[in-house]
Amino acid sequence: MTTCVGFINRLNNGYVPSILGTMLIKNIRVVDPANNIDKICDIRIADGRIAEVGEASGMAAPSEEIVCGDGLIAAPGLVDVHTHFRDPGQTAKETLHTGAMAAAAGGYTTVVCMANTVPAVDNTYTLTDILSRAEKEAVNIYQTAAVTVERAGKELVDMESLRQAGAAGFTDDGTPITDEKLVEEAMRKAAQLNTVLSFHEEDPAYVWQAGVNSGRISESMGLKGADRKAEYTMVERDLQLALKTGARVDIQHVSAKESVDIIRRYKESDDLGLIHAEATPHHFSLTESETERKGTMAKVNPPLRTEEDRQALIAGIKDGTIDLIATDHAPHTAEEKKQDFTKAPSGMIGLETALALGLTNLVAAGHIDIPRLIALMSTNPARLYGLKAGSIGVGDRADIVIFDPEETWTVKEGSFRSRSSNSPFIGMILTGKVKYTICGGEIIFAADMIE
Repeated sequence: MTTCVGFINRLNNGYVPSILGTMLIKNIRVVDPANNIDKICDIRIADGRIAEVGEASGMAAPSEEIVCGDGLIAAPGLVDVHTHFRDPGQTAKETLHTGAMAAAAGGYTTVVCMANTVPAVDNTYTLTDILSRAEKEAVNIYQTAAVTVERAGKELVDMESLRQAGAAGFTDDGTPITDEKLVEEAMRKAAQLNTVLSFHEEDPAYVWQAGVNSGRISESMGLKGADRKAEYTMVERDLQLALKTGARVDIQHVSAKESVDIIRRYKESDDLGLIHAEATPHHFSLTESETERKGTMAKVNPPLRTEEDRQALIAGIKDGTIDLIATDHAPHTAEEKKQDFTKAPSGMIGLETALALGLTNLVAAGHIDIPRLIALMSTNPARLYGLKAGSIGVGDRADIVIFDPEETWTVKEGSFRSRSSNSPFIGMILTGKVKYTICGGEIIFAADMIE
């Protein structure tokens, strides 16, 4: 019998941690790339950690909660290294709490938030405020700091003090850093601090209208758009600098086929494993045509591009050129998205649809298998940031996503736990449904309590 009553507080549309001694997940397919496991197992959880993983965990104790895993998959809780919770400063779009709820609903137990809050996370006061409030949430929330003061691209932040205060990494995400000397300086400092730099690669010299690919669709909309050259020229520059300085870098939300080719080429010379790259679910699932159909709901930076670009991203995922899937969860209010295309902000929410999009458009489409998808969405992101996540080994923190890989569902407006609902996937039928999310041994999301 699957038991989840009492774990989810429906009236408050939130979660209340379960009070558990032990939990036994029975007869479930465990997919754990970190430990090279893909087989039917039982998982016993005690005191918030994995106590046993094996084919015969014994009979359940009288006080032990049981989750029946027939037909389901248990994997390490998903890890998103690129998300926006808009807190502080833009909490009408998202808060730490609503963002954490959205993460839990999507199977994420760990997220790394970007620094483009208001004010920006360019000082230890803002950083420690976020981290202290994040401790109250049910998922593990890490926070990056900005690379430059006010994300203005002119002056480096005090990276050392921010790192000591708990910054998970550094990024001016949302804004490219055009000053090459400043980027090199930041990379040298990041290498000294053994931390990660994440880069939004869009040279403004080649962006005439953000959020739509420069080409056939932008022309039909009467707009010049954002040229692919804006991305791949900066990718080339920053990968040269990474190998020169020894800095670990993450090329965010790759969108152009040329960028994939460049990353592949530089990875061939990267003996130290410095170069990492993300694909978002929306970039490997959609093309620029969606921008014309869905308007501002499909407006995103960098823009959705051509089918050729989408296929290049998938090829990069298949051969390891792209080693991360990250959501770039970017909430905006309905009022903002109702504006004219040229005025509406770019971005879409993604935490609650990411796993299903990977299962639908990568696994079911025959491009990769489920273990590879879990590596991209959990194991690899955790390793990049050195997080205690991405694994279901004995002694590990019990952060687990349980999902049905075959269940189909329709993305419905009004069904999101995020405070915003700016998704171009509303109305689409997807394959793969999160059933439970367990964080620290506590069930923080159970689908059958809200359906």
